[in-house]
Amino acid sequence: MDAEKSSNSSFEDLSNLNEADKADMKAASEALLDKERQAAKTAAGGGNDKEEVAGGEEANKATEDAEEEDVCDVLGNGQLVKRVVKKSKVNKRPQRGDKVTLNFTGKLDDGKVVEKQENFQVHVGDFEVIQGLDMVIPLMNVGEVAEVKVDPRFAYGSLGLKNDTDPELSIPPESKLTYEVHLVDTKYEDYSDLKSYDIRKKYGTRKKERANFWYNRSEYNTAIQLYRRALEYLDNRDGDPENEFDKEDIELSNNELQSLLDDRLIVYNNLAMAQIKISAFDAALQSVEHVLRCQPNNSKALYRKGRILEGKGDTKGAISLLQKAATLEPDNRTIQQDLAKLIIKARREEHNEKKMYQKMLGQANKLEQKNKQPQKQQTVESSKLKLLGYLMGSILIGVAGVAMYRYKY
Repeated sequence: MDAEKSSNSSFEDLSNLNEADKADMKAASEALLDKERQAAKTAAGGGNDKEEVAGGEEANKATEDAEEEDVCDVLGNGQLVKRVVKKSKVNKRPQRGDKVTLNFTGKLDDGKVVEKQENFQVHVGDFEVIQGLDMVIPLMNVGEVAEVKVDPRFAYGSLGLKNDTDPELSIPPESKLTYEVHLVDTKYEDYSDLKSYDIRKKYGTRKKERANFWYNRSEYNTAIQLYRRALEYLDNRDGDPENEFDKEDIELSNNELQSLLDDRLIVYNNLAMAQIKISAFDAALQSVEHVLRCQPNNSKALYRKGRILEGKGDTKGAISLLQKAATLEPDNRTIQQDLAKLIIKARREEHNEKKMYQKMLGQANKLEQKNKQPQKQQTVESSKLKLLGYLMGSILIGVAGVAMYRYKY
């Protein structure tokens, strides 16, 4: 209220000034206003500079934070690093077992492209790509493009990868690889997606071939895992044609069932060999029995069962099986060589066994002789005592006779 009065009185005072004073006041007021505007402009300019500096720092920090968010050291040791190249507009990531579609390019440190795939389909976690990519794919969203740097340990390791088709694209041992990966799509497959013969045959064959790849690289545990995955897609009668195919609502002809069964027996044979390599003889025996239950004269299964029995210490049983396998495949040099080795081993074992028995028998004879020796000594000593008794008796008789003769005469 007081402020309003003061303001009104000022305006009133200004109204009572003459024209010259009003002109002077107006000029002074305009000059002061210009000065304030200039000061305000300067102040505003300085403020903008500070805001620009502060804004720049915040922008740089945000950029750095964004870059840090876009880079992920998956294992925390720099051996597997993922960097987002293009962000996805959706929040959808694949889970283990999902079928994903990928585009990817793999390069060596010198930039040479050694791997390239378009619309490549794999199941997450099934080692159908190198381990590094298999670990990174679940960290990507559909539509995302990422750069993935992979240490040799999680790529092709000390063996590298030989490309027989184009040797120029071979990957040298201990090579670090950089991939650009585009996750095109991911799909969870339920049972309705696996009802057809073609799908089951395709997936089963793909898993088997990838398992063979790992077996040839001496990665036996990985091969075993993929052989088991192959069996999940193939005929599940375990080599017994009397069992029914228990997948409901699936329509397969007899020829299709037989085809899947044949593939399954091949997988069981390969699985048994991988299990032999890691000395899992009991599991290997179960695998090979699935084959022999349906195909008793399968030479590969007989040979592998022989190897299993050898590993379990049954050399004679192993020889019997390898002899049967050699009869079925007389030109198979591997079977012939292993059979010869087993026969030599059996003879050596028999010789060592005889030697051991002889040694045991010899020790028993020595012990018996040792026990008899004191009895013999006792007999000798007894004989000596008897002889001495006879001598003493004779002497006493002689002395008595002499004494009696003297007494009489």
